[in-house]
Amino acid sequence: MAEDLQIAKGSKAEQYEALVPQIAALLDGEPNLVANMANMAAALKEQFGWWWVGFYLADGPDELVLGPFQGPVACTRIRKGRGVCGSSWASASTIIVPDVEQFPGHIACSSLSRSEIVVPLWNGKEIVGVLDVDSEHLDHFDETDKQYLEQIVRLLRF
Repeated sequence: MAEDLQIAKGSKAEQYEALVPQIAALLDGEPNLVANMANMAAALKEQFGWWWVGFYLADGPDELVLGPFQGPVACTRIRKGRGVCGSSWASASTIIVPDVEQFPGHIACSSLSRSEIVVPLWNGKEIVGVLDVDSEHLDHFDETDKQYLEQIVRLLRF
């Protein structure tokens, strides 16, 4: 298990390319999901300096509950179909929001969050939660983030 994170420089893709194997090493040999999500959130926040990085996990068929995260305090529960996280869960797809003020039903856990990406967590054919990443900058996330964050969450074992 690696315990040191080497912060990469370069393009966004180059930073992800350097980070993915480091996250895989952090998770290697550790069976505890909470520990792995905590280290994944920390690694992503350290590398990219995002405002908030964390997980929401399914708690029954209609609600997500806050999981491991890095950043300021957050909303504890989110209903399926509500906000960006609940919408990603309901649609079974990654959602990129360039301006959260323009997203219908956005849940403002922090007024400093300006853009967001939410990636579903799959366990086989079932969505068991989401990775939520917020930035204090508008239009911060793109297809590069989508591609790599979807790859990174597949490293989790449920």
